[in-house]
Amino acid sequence: MPASSSSPHLLIPFAGRSSPACREALPALRLPKLETLLSRLAQVNEDMQDENTLSPPHERALAAALGIPAADGQIPWAALEATQAGLRPTGENDSWGTATLCHWQVGIDDVVLGDPAAIRIDAAESDALLAVAKPYFEEDGIAVHASATPGRWLLQGRVFDGLATASIDRAIGHPIGQWSPLADGARSLRRLQNEMQMLLYTERVNDERAARGVPPINSFWLSGTGRLPSSFDGAPPEVADALRAPALRDDAAAWAEAWAQLDAGPVAKLLAACTAGAEVVLTLCGDRGARRFGVQQRGLSRWAKSLFQRASAPTVLEAL
Repeated sequence: MPASSSSPHLLIPFAGRSSPACREALPALRLPKLETLLSRLAQVNEDMQDENTLSPPHERALAAALGIPAADGQIPWAALEATQAGLRPTGENDSWGTATLCHWQVGIDDVVLGDPAAIRIDAAESDALLAVAKPYFEEDGIAVHASATPGRWLLQGRVFDGLATASIDRAIGHPIGQWSPLADGARSLRRLQNEMQMLLYTERVNDERAARGVPPINSFWLSGTGRLPSSFDGAPPEVADALRAPALRDDAAAWAEAWAQLDAGPVAKLLAACTAGAEVVLTLCGDRGARRFGVQQRGLSRWAKSLFQRASAPTVLEAL
């Protein structure tokens, strides 16, 4: 069940990370505010999957908080963003997907998806590439719309209805074949993706990027596919996303520093609200699962006893 709309809710993606460097850094984390907050809360929900789900735990947890039911790989983030932007369906079609411009790193044995945030796509580049790519998408019955974020386009077409796709947060740093859609309905999209690779290779935008010494934009990643339910009711939590970039790089030092700042900032704020009597909610997400914690009413003696039985913050994070 989603948290109450009146409950301050903090959701932390990548709070736990199974990559080697971040996992090694876990035992040394010193998070006093988180420790205190966890000692005052009780686990009220757990969503444990595995690292092969198309939708990572933080996306599943956010969808649950918003009251959006969805199958794995079909959380309709693009449709939600389109609705918030005031875009309307064309005809009877209201299925959407997100195309994120990116750089595919071609190696000897495989092709790896790089983090789009690391290649710094600006609005002018995104708009220029959208102008040349749009006719190719439209030939396949897909309408293309710019979004508020440079390098991210909103796609509208029947092909996205019921199509499961992997979150880009799952795919970054991994061979693309591991996460690309395999369904029959994705064949036309894979062909379109191949066409885009050839088109982007010849574009002036990439010539200019090469002159600046930055990676070319040579493909796009499809995610956030699906149809938004006719109604949903949930309060959006505060999403503290500072751990994402260092976690995806497996940069243990930066990840630990980001955790220290979260502990002194958003976590400390939530602890203060809890101390003041608010019914706070904390959701911690890792690669395998998400755990939601809330205030549990209990007698003083039982609460005091729980302080000695509570697992440490690193232990809680390691289990994610």
